[in-house]
Amino acid sequence: MAFHRFKALEAVLTRTPVNVIMPSNKVSEFFGENVFGIDAMREYLSDEAFKSVMSAMEQGTQIDRKMADQVAASMKSWANSKGATHYTHWFQPLTGTTAEKHDAFFEPTEGGRAIERFGGSQLAQQEPD
Repeated sequence: MAFHRFKALEAVLTRTPVNVIMPSNKVSEFFGENVFGIDAMREYLSDEAFKSVMSAMEQGTQIDRKMADQVAASMKSWANSKGATHYTHWFQPLTGTTAEKHDAFFEPTEGGRAIERFGGSQLAQQEPD
């Protein structure tokens, strides 16, 4: 086990730094452009779904399963338009740290094929600690 850790550290220490070119000198010009925020929701959600999400955000109401599926489909469409193929669940375990779980928009099916899928049940998940 220690061998693999040392090999991983060795690989990290020999990597070449990536030169990142910022899209603008002002962070405020591109901050949040990859967030499914209110502007993106207004564009991608139906009026009914948008009102449901805003009610949940502002008044703490519940989003039903049918509406969650609409939101998920819209989020997936928006993410795909940005070139995304995977998504991340970011969460805070009770240990006081943070963690991420990475998933893809596709699922393997029978016969060695795959389909793209993202449903309402994947929007909010409880994580075991």
